[in-house]
This record gives sequence, C-alpha cells and structure tokens, in this order.
Amino acid sequence: MISINQLTVHFGGFELFNNVSFLINQRDRIGLAGRNGAGKTTLLKIIAGEQKTEKGQVSIPNDITIGYLPQQMIIEDKRTVYEETISSFSEILQIEKDIKDINNEISNRIDYESESYIKLFNKLNEKNERFQIIGGANIHASVEKILAGLGFLKSDFSRQTSEFSGGWRMRIELAKILLKKPNILLLDEPTNHLDIESIQWLEELLKDYKGAVMLVAHDRKFLDTVTARTIEISLGKTFDYKVPYSKFVELRKERRQQQLSAYRNQQKMIDETEKFIKRFRYKATKAVQVQSKIKQLAKLERIEIEEEDTLTMHFKFPPAPHSGTIVVETMDLSKSYDELLVLKNVNLIIEKGEKVCFVGKNGEGKTTLSKVIIGELQHEGVLKIGHNVKIGYYAQNQAELLDDNKTVLQTIDDEAVGEIRTKVRDILGSFLFSGDDVDKKVSVLSGGERSRLSLALMLLKPVNLLVLDEPTNHLDIRSKDILKQALLKFNGTLIIVSHDRDFLNGLTDKVYEFTNKNVKENICSIYDFIKKKKISSLIELERKGKTNKLLKSKQSTENKLSYLEKKEFDKVLRKISNKISKSEKEITRLEKEISEIDELLSNPEKLNKLQADNVFYSKYENLKKELNEEMKNWEKLNLEYENLQ
Repeated sequence: MISINQLTVHFGGFELFNNVSFLINQRDRIGLAGRNGAGKTTLLKIIAGEQKTEKGQVSIPNDITIGYLPQQMIIEDKRTVYEETISSFSEILQIEKDIKDINNEISNRIDYESESYIKLFNKLNEKNERFQIIGGANIHASVEKILAGLGFLKSDFSRQTSEFSGGWRMRIELAKILLKKPNILLLDEPTNHLDIESIQWLEELLKDYKGAVMLVAHDRKFLDTVTARTIEISLGKTFDYKVPYSKFVELRKERRQQQLSAYRNQQKMIDETEKFIKRFRYKATKAVQVQSKIKQLAKLERIEIEEEDTLTMHFKFPPAPHSGTIVVETMDLSKSYDELLVLKNVNLIIEKGEKVCFVGKNGEGKTTLSKVIIGELQHEGVLKIGHNVKIGYYAQNQAELLDDNKTVLQTIDDEAVGEIRTKVRDILGSFLFSGDDVDKKVSVLSGGERSRLSLALMLLKPVNLLVLDEPTNHLDIRSKDILKQALLKFNGTLIIVSHDRDFLNGLTDKVYEFTNKNVKENICSIYDFIKKKKISSLIELERKGKTNKLLKSKQSTENKLSYLEKKEFDKVLRKISNKISKSEKEITRLEKEISEIDELLSNPEKLNKLQADNVFYSKYENLKKELNEEMKNWEKLNLEYENLQ
C-alpha cells in the first residue's frame, strides 16, 4: 500500500536514517520501537508528508488517505467539543448545507414544470443519494460514540474546547482522525493523555480497524495488544519483525546471539585460512591450494555484526533523609473547584517507605490530591505532612514547564545549589546529555528528551517523599524500565499516578482507587488488585461508577446472576430488539415511499400529469426528514443493544 524506499535523513550533522526501506500493507498493525531520539517521530512525519527527505522517497497511491496524530499540536479554541469533532465530516456538512439551501429555494418556487425546476430537483436527488452513500445519516451517532469512548461526558459536548486541558484537546483531534477512517493511521504516543478506560477502548478499536495502523507507544501492554509487527529503528537502520513488542525483544536477543556465533565461526575460519596462505604462499608444492584459499576468501560473503544501540540512561535517587513514621495523613479532606466537587471526605494514611499508586478514571481527583499533598492547592478538612518530610514532585505536564529559551545545561545549573553543582555534567550524562547535547536549547528537544531532563532535575536535592504524576509519558520502554528500577531502589516513600499497568506491576504494594469523589485503600499490587476485583483490566473498575445496577450484574460472573436478574435482563434485551424491528419496518416503509416519488421526479411525463403543488413537494421533504430521524433512532437502539450485550 505504501512503500518507503532508501530514506536518508541527517539531523544537525547526525545521520538519523541511512537508506531505510520497508512496506506498509493494507491491514498492518505496526509498532515503531527505538530509544528516544532514534527517529520514530521523524519517520511518522515523513510518511505523513509533514517533513521532507534528503534522499529516497515515500510512494503513496493517490486513493490512499492518511490520518496523523502528532505528539503535540496547536489547537484553535473557537468551537464547542461537538462542533470541533463533527467538522471532520466536511463533505457531509457541505452536502447538508446544499440540501437545505435547495429545499429553501424549492419551497419559494411555483414553476413546477420548468426545466430549471426539474434540474434543481435532480440536483437535490443527487445530493441526497451522495449523502446516504457516505453515511450522512449516521454522523451524529458516530461522533457521540467516539467522544464517549475517549472519555467525554454528554455534558462536555456543548463546552468550548478552550475549557479543556491540552490532553483533552488532543483527544478531540484523535476523535476527528478516527471519524475520517483514513486508510492508514499514524499515531505518535496516543496513550499519553488517556486514562486506562480510554486506552482499553482504543485498543479494541485499533485491533478491529479496517485500515493499517503504525504507532509509537511506550506502553508495552498496549503495543502487545494492538500490534502484530515491530519495526525497530537503531543507529540509522530499521529491523523488521513480524511479531508484537514483547516477542520482538526475545527475537532481537536471539538474533543477536546467532549473529555473534556465526561471526565468531567465520572469523575463526578466516584466521585459519590466512595463516595457511601466509605459511605456504612461497612453496611451489602448495601453490594450487594457496590460490584456491585466496579465491575462497575473495568470494566469501563477510558477516557483519550489527552495531548495538547501547545508549541508555542510568541513575539512582539520592538516599532519602530520615522522616517520621506517618508521612501523609488526611482526615475528611475535600476539594472543590467553584461548584464542582472533586474529592469528598477522603481519609488515608501513607507510612514511611510505602510505595503506593493512585488509579481511576480521568477527572476523579488523582492529580488534585497529589497537588493538595505537595501544598499547591487549598482544601477543606485535615492534611498532615509528617516530621521532616521533604517532597519531590513531578507534574503531569512537567516537561512542558521547562523554559524553552534555556539550554539543557542552564536548566540544571540554575536549579543546582551547593556541592551538587560540581556534579551537574555527571547528572546530565546519566540522562544521555553529553558533549554538545548540553548546549541544545530546550525548545529543540523531543518529548522524551524533555522528560529525561525533567527527571534529572529531581536528583538535585535529596527527598524522602516522591510524588510522581504520570512520569512515564514520552519515555521509551528502556528508559521506563530504568526509572522503575531506580524507584524500586529508592529508600523513601513513593506516591505515583499512572495509567501504565506494566510499569506499576511489581513497583507498588498499595492501590488507592479513586471513584465517586472518594478514595478506597487496597493493600496489594496492581495485578492482585485487578484479580481481586475479578476483572481482566481496570476498564471494568472505572466503568462501575457510571453503569446501572442491571449492567453491573450482567458484567459480573454469569453463574452468580440470580434467576430473576437473568429474566429481567432478557426482558430488557427483548424490548430493545422489538423496538429495532419496528424501526427497521418503518425505515423500509419510508424508503419505499421516497423511492416511488424519486421515480416520478425522474420521469417528467408522469410528473406533468400530477397536480404538482407545494403539498406534494412538502410531503417529499417530510418523508426524507422522517427517514433521517428514524435512521438516528435505529442507530441509537443498536448501540444500546450492543452495549448491553
């Protein structure tokens, strides 16, 4: 479908790609792997046509459409969420406007038998046919379904996009791309601003997507669920594996070992052959054998060892100063934003050395409580911070808070105080900023590089309580693993907000569940918590706050449902099924009547025999409106039926 041929790209004197080639097929599910700065984002931009290449080309057939979601984008805030999202249906919206304009013109004319009137009606017919072919009747239901899947409430649809954070506005852009249904989706870290429920929803959507998908993600679970092919970018080259990420890691290790073994065997053979040639080169009795060996070496296809990308950050947090046994305690703590109540009567105790995580749907108060704990937000109720507790905080948007005008070195040097200033370059080196890298402006850093720099800032002073809000956003998988190991060795107390299930696994031993404005303590690991809840993923946990009692009992284990519950549930399904059947009959009736009128309109002789008047044409338009409304009703009923199933 899309062919990438011999791409070569240099970036600031550094060769990013060297003769890279591969194909993207019609139903591919490709994950791009590689460390931060390897060129994953650049490759997506080149395929999307956002960036030019120095050499090589990207061949894309004319009928292929591409949807590209970048890591960061500038979004204009002039419309509501619904208006902005539905704008992706530009052709349908234009046809709707044209149909409305033609109908207005028809209603004001009485020259029913004139040629221009017939042409106008034919044009209306063509517009209506095109409207039906491209799914015009279903766009409103589609918009609502996509927005709901991405976590928007019905009440959010009419809100201005300017009222939402950058992460939520990114979801709007993702919704617009998904609604266009392009032949290939190029997604650059789409999970960074999604909660676990929305990630799970997106996983299911991408698995069943009819086109191709190429994505960059640093969520191992997400990659394993969605992708079936992994393209690694390493040291300017690409290596193609027809497997998901976890399997790719195993195969890459095996391939490396096989490559080394074959290389050593060949080197041993070459060494022995060269010794033979050197020893017998000037002996006439061995001349034939020597010439044979020389030809053998000349024809030999030499095995080259693939250079291994060993660059990786390495660091550990400074030893934690001594603190009191109780690090954080809240009693009946509540927090509101004007009239919006976010947290109500929260009671919790976090003790010295504990590593806990906050989980729950976006908007349930995880970040809010984190900011209350670090003293950034006012609140009602009691908050006690323990004796000698020194807090280090990593905000969800920490990387965005960096000063773009400073260099990497200035960013660290300006914050360093005392003896630590002598170790600034060592700290930067630990986070892969060495040589000329330290003189780069923050404005030119990638998302991953900005995240690494933000983490480096946390090493400048010793703390005994780390509060980390989504610290893995933009970090590559290798860097995430190293951060996880550093946190495991940290001898202080840890509070972490994250949607990354794999990252949390084995790191925390207590889960605080945020739901319905309150917080519930669960003393277990993240996957023990999932198992305890008898759910396969956190999505079902997050849904519980908004599903009705009947749906919750249907989602629970089937054999635990009572007979009466089953009977009631089946009754509801039958009722909806009957409504769907009734709607389908009504749609058939309306389509038949419209078809009969269309036939009359396409035959001028029959039309002239009619006593054509405004009543006749009004009936025609009313039938079309009724059909449009019934189609929406049918779509809504089917969606309700599918959700219950």
